[in-house]
Amino acid sequence: MKILLTGGLGYIGSHTAVDCIENGHEVVIVDNLSNSKIEVLGSLKQITGKNIKFYKCDLCDFNKFSKILKKEKPDQVIHFAGLKAVGESVQKPLMYYNNNLVSTLNLLKAMELCDCNNLIFSSSATVYGEPKSVPITEDFPLSATNPYGRTKLMIEEILGDYQKANKYFNVVILRYFNPIGAHDSGLIGEDPNGIPNNLMPYITKVAFGKLKQLSVFGSDYNTPDGTGVRDYIHVCDLAHAHVLAINKNTENKGLLIYNVGTGKGYSVLDIVNTFIKNNKVDVPYKIVERRPGDIAECYASSKKASKELGFKAKYNLKDMVTSAYNYEKKHTNL
Repeated sequence: MKILLTGGLGYIGSHTAVDCIENGHEVVIVDNLSNSKIEVLGSLKQITGKNIKFYKCDLCDFNKFSKILKKEKPDQVIHFAGLKAVGESVQKPLMYYNNNLVSTLNLLKAMELCDCNNLIFSSSATVYGEPKSVPITEDFPLSATNPYGRTKLMIEEILGDYQKANKYFNVVILRYFNPIGAHDSGLIGEDPNGIPNNLMPYITKVAFGKLKQLSVFGSDYNTPDGTGVRDYIHVCDLAHAHVLAINKNTENKGLLIYNVGTGKGYSVLDIVNTFIKNNKVDVPYKIVERRPGDIAECYASSKKASKELGFKAKYNLKDMVTSAYNYEKKHTNL
């Protein structure tokens, strides 16, 4: 099948592109390069041996994007594109609402014009807000504690309404937990523009002296060591969940929703200490105030994804921290 990836040069998108190609799919990537790098395209060719068709385009430009979709006529779309930093969304809510909602509405309109009815949407565990308990199942109440999370929640509602109105439309919503790690080749990994918002790329940059020290946001949460607990999943495991979702969409089930995590919670200091131990490096850190919009504890039940998609995480925490370190090491030596 031909799969079009919006935001396909980003962290999760690039790893999913590899998995799609390795499973026999043709990949087309659309990305505006706002939080990704064109060099990733060359890395994807090195890994897969394939020339991947790429378009530089912002989905908020409906005319340009709709022409691309009409020309390519993909069988399915995986929608990664969107702004995704929790802290930034609190500071710039209008930018997040405009970008994330308009780009998705444009995507749906363009898909309708070219009669493409299969979508996989990159959602987030943030749609559960501050959960009353863990592990989190897909039927938990939904809410959000920050504008980024609210855009994901709104998009899920839009997709639900659209699917009810169009019986031919199939959508798999994947609620990600916390992807970390990098491809085994070390050629692609998490490399955001500017100062990282996510934990792992910040740790790796501190380990290599690119940043002075790590800030740990809050040590007074109701968790074993006081730092926030999250469900960290290897990005290659998460990428493979999308290939399984492609297969599921062909069954024409309408709307399906799955958590994608490991079902285990690790604290920030668990991650830092595992990174230090396994990579034999120092990571200086300091405890600072909590970030607005953050919650204490969040990890998944992935039983539904296991049962219906056949999803099972293969990589452990050691794999995650060593692959992230190896990516940064290779990237630093370039």
